[in-house]
Amino acid sequence: MATMHLRIGDLVWGKLGRYPPWPGKVVSPPKDLKKPRGKKCHFVKFFGTEDHAWIKVEQLKPYHAHKEEMIKINKGKRFQQAVDAVEDFLKKAKGKEQQHSDGKGDSKGKKTPNKPLKILDEDDEDLSALKDPSEKPASSMEPISKRLKIIEEDTGSTSIQAADSTAINGSITPTDKRIGFLGLGLMGSGIVSNLLKMGHVVTVWNRTAEKCDLFIQEGARLGRTPAEVASMCDITFSCVSDPKAARDLVMGPSGVLQGIRPGKCYVEMSTVDPETITELSQVITSRGGRFLEAPVAGSQQLSNDGMLVILAAGDRTVYEDCSSCFQAMGKTSFFLGEAGNAARMMLILNMVQGSFMATIAEGLTLAQATGQSQQTFLDILSQGQMASTFVDQKCQNILQGNFKPDYYLKHIQKDLRLAISMGDTANHPTPMAAAANEVYKRAKALDQSDNDISAVYRAYIH
Repeated sequence: MATMHLRIGDLVWGKLGRYPPWPGKVVSPPKDLKKPRGKKCHFVKFFGTEDHAWIKVEQLKPYHAHKEEMIKINKGKRFQQAVDAVEDFLKKAKGKEQQHSDGKGDSKGKKTPNKPLKILDEDDEDLSALKDPSEKPASSMEPISKRLKIIEEDTGSTSIQAADSTAINGSITPTDKRIGFLGLGLMGSGIVSNLLKMGHVVTVWNRTAEKCDLFIQEGARLGRTPAEVASMCDITFSCVSDPKAARDLVMGPSGVLQGIRPGKCYVEMSTVDPETITELSQVITSRGGRFLEAPVAGSQQLSNDGMLVILAAGDRTVYEDCSSCFQAMGKTSFFLGEAGNAARMMLILNMVQGSFMATIAEGLTLAQATGQSQQTFLDILSQGQMASTFVDQKCQNILQGNFKPDYYLKHIQKDLRLAISMGDTANHPTPMAAAANEVYKRAKALDQSDNDISAVYRAYIH
């Protein structure tokens, strides 16, 4: 049988699916873990997480040889923490090696070489051949829900937080409940793709039926109406554009409400106002259904990558039933209590994001108007306290004139409008949001509604 240069204990960069390369260590697989069908792969424990997975040979690179390259292309606090964990590991290993050379090792000074890992073939049945006798056995793979961090807060909210979606999403145990999904827009498409990829049984519906074709090819089933999807499925998710669309989907002709029976679950993922959530919750539960709101913080790219943040509220048992779904689509989910709380929190978050984006656009145009380099402005910004992937990506898109939607401008303006209304209801001033809202309204008047939120920049230059 052929062998590789990689050995148990070697440090690597492992790439899982569409997720970025992550630092890890080749380890022995648990004895009770079945080998994957792939002919060539290694079992990798990822740094900065509690997770491990089989990684194909072609998705592995030696750690040291590619360290500088990976650090340049990958950003983020979690990634840096993982790299720091590798460096700590190397320091400790160097210390042990020093102790060994000082006389604590073999009297002859010989080192036992690591065993090379075998390439797994389809007819290989004995994984124990891969085991390094000197290494402690790895724990068996636990159900994904047991490897999550559960955080209880004083407010009564709960966070189910994946240590690292890069590795976790590769080993989700999908629920056996039948899943329905209504709405295949920018966010919904990525969510459904990840649900299918992680093994969920999904029935889809979209107002424009052609959008369903791709997902049917990926294994989804087709529902003819929202009512049919709700009647066929145990849990039905929806993700549409605004409060009116959310209401129509439930209470309109052939709507979800017609398919709701006692025990059926409905999860509203659209970003809407608390009043809409209260109304939907009441009509669903009046039919014996169970209701959860679960709007998501993120973008099309984060949706595609399965890295959304889910804010949930309503029926706690539905939240728990959706565990594998939320793990497939997001990196973190929070349970915020009674229905309406998630809508309130989501509007606040989007109010801040929308206002911030408008301010960044204002800064870029002011830099240009005063003879300053916009690129230098971005370079300085990226080195300061406001540095983030969001700032870098949005600014680079503006400078390149690329306004392909990652989150529609018309939707962030809708969220600002709803947040301002929520502030009025609470008798709380929102002057910054109100000012930003006017800028987005001007951008909409300039035909930027279906562009990315960064197209608010154009409101300042026309």
